[in-house]
Amino acid sequence: MKAFLSLNGVRKEFAGSVAVEGFTLDVTEGEFVSFLGPSGCGKTTTLRMVAGFEVPTTGRITLAGEDITYAKPNQRNVGMVFQSYALFPNMTVAHNVAFGLRVRKEQAAARDERVAQLLELIHLPDKGDAYPHQLSGGQQQRVALARALAIRPKVLLLDEPLSALDAKIRDELRYEIRRIQQELNITTIYVTHDQEEALALSDRVVVMSRGRIEQVGPPFEVYNNPATAFVASFVGQLNRLSAVVTNSASGTVRVGDSEVRTTSPVDAPGGSEVFLMLRPEELTLDDQADNVLTGKVDTVTFLGSIVRVQVAVNGGRLTADLFNERLLRLPVAGESTLISFPAHACWVMSRESH
Repeated sequence: MKAFLSLNGVRKEFAGSVAVEGFTLDVTEGEFVSFLGPSGCGKTTTLRMVAGFEVPTTGRITLAGEDITYAKPNQRNVGMVFQSYALFPNMTVAHNVAFGLRVRKEQAAARDERVAQLLELIHLPDKGDAYPHQLSGGQQQRVALARALAIRPKVLLLDEPLSALDAKIRDELRYEIRRIQQELNITTIYVTHDQEEALALSDRVVVMSRGRIEQVGPPFEVYNNPATAFVASFVGQLNRLSAVVTNSASGTVRVGDSEVRTTSPVDAPGGSEVFLMLRPEELTLDDQADNVLTGKVDTVTFLGSIVRVQVAVNGGRLTADLFNERLLRLPVAGESTLISFPAHACWVMSRESH
């Protein structure tokens, strides 16, 4: 599909320090894309370059076929929602939402109609006369979202908009953002360091590290088929065991005295020391899968829908996430146990790449 928003070879330096390097991405119209990565990886800087608050050192940004690389923020028709709600405290909710429309000198009747539509969209139709201090944090962020949408932007930009909210409100508002985005079919870029947010909201996730893109893809693909060691360790929980390659072609490694089978050849010669990587949800405390190790239960943590069990294995430690159900027998710390996993659950990575 044709790109609606395009970043081509974008680089940004601050006083000789590179914040973003070689960033190239095409976003289609109506797509929801998240920039995911740790603090300092360049995701907010990239968003600010799309918004016009920062100018690329090199590279090009186009929106709907127009080069906006050096355009001022008010010339781009983009809406931005910040981590802090940034509402005007002396204005009512309705006046906050209408602010951009007033700046554009829209007629009062059209402006009032648009505000009413947006308050209905964010499920706050009766709060137009309220002031920001009379609203909860979640309600204030909804108003900030409505204000950004009021001007009918071509692209909606959200910079960690939920990080200041408590967990329950964050979960609720997350799905509200996705609902609104899909209802309006607006192209959206969302910045977050929260992997769960990125996976839950996005059509595609852009995983970043040290100013560069590590991987771009749908959430299912990024989680289950990480392209780099960084993506594997940053997105989701991950176990890591020291192993030795026994047969590169057949994809077998040795963990302690046990041989472990994988489904792919190992890109390392026999005898090489590597890491065996496993997701906690693919481990079970039985001998029913392709590979079986013996260990001792270290800790058992009840987390509601799952039970997290840590097992000491061959000088290392594995974490298994078991789905909770009423008849589950909880393991006991100190007892011996088997822990098994299928061959397709195994990733083998060199120590250098990890």
